[in-house]
Amino acid sequence: MTISIKSAADIEGMRVAGRLTSEVLDMLAEHVKPGVTTNQLDKLAHDLIVHEQKAIPAPLNYAPPGHRPYPKSICASVNHQVCHGIPNDKPLKEGDIVNLDITVIKDGWHGDSSRMFIVGEGSMVAKRLCLLTYEAMWKGIVKVRAGARLGDIGHAIQTFAENAGLSVVREFCGHGIGRGFHEEPQVLHYGRPGTLDELKAGMTITIEPMLNAGRREIKEGPDGWAIVTKDRSLSAQWEHTVLVTETGYEVLTVSAGTPKPPAFVTG
Repeated sequence: MTISIKSAADIEGMRVAGRLTSEVLDMLAEHVKPGVTTNQLDKLAHDLIVHEQKAIPAPLNYAPPGHRPYPKSICASVNHQVCHGIPNDKPLKEGDIVNLDITVIKDGWHGDSSRMFIVGEGSMVAKRLCLLTYEAMWKGIVKVRAGARLGDIGHAIQTFAENAGLSVVREFCGHGIGRGFHEEPQVLHYGRPGTLDELKAGMTITIEPMLNAGRREIKEGPDGWAIVTKDRSLSAQWEHTVLVTETGYEVLTVSAGTPKPPAFVTG
């Protein structure tokens, strides 16, 4: 297993890709409302990435082994969809929750981030799930520093989530990122502290927990891409691309509209 360590110039390229990724989410935030379709959101994102950012939407035609090429430029996972939802023409309705997952390639570097959006006025269950999943992501991020272990990240996320009565999806995880969309190492969102690979300064990884309001079991949907909860409970995910530094971390997927970190991060 080869884990790439980024140079100062590499990191600057990652910052640019990360900012552009986050700016796509900033733009989409204004358009997530009842009656809008995820296909419309996909077109807005595609046009911004390709025509204004002069970049590439990484999901479009992405084809890992055993999958047909992904047909859209973003992933849009609604309600009980866990991840990899394909945008479609079904209008969003009041109370839906939707995860928009964006990956932008700029000058060969990848930025990868996702956010949860509540359409109109969501239920208390939906609001709680989205908020706690955001906090769970940050529980993992704050464990990042040179010398820490990947198991520290997973343990922090799992402990927080399960103490809140949520379940952690285990079949999907974060990953290294850089010139490649998915690089080593795998970043699990569960585990034991002090285990797995040691983090080194210059590593870039994604932290992207998927938490379910019900049980953690999932299955593949009929389109061969979307993953859904088996019990049809709501699922939420947040994601940032993170740089490991000697003293901690730097979140690379940031822009003017990025949600602020929770109070336990900022003090």
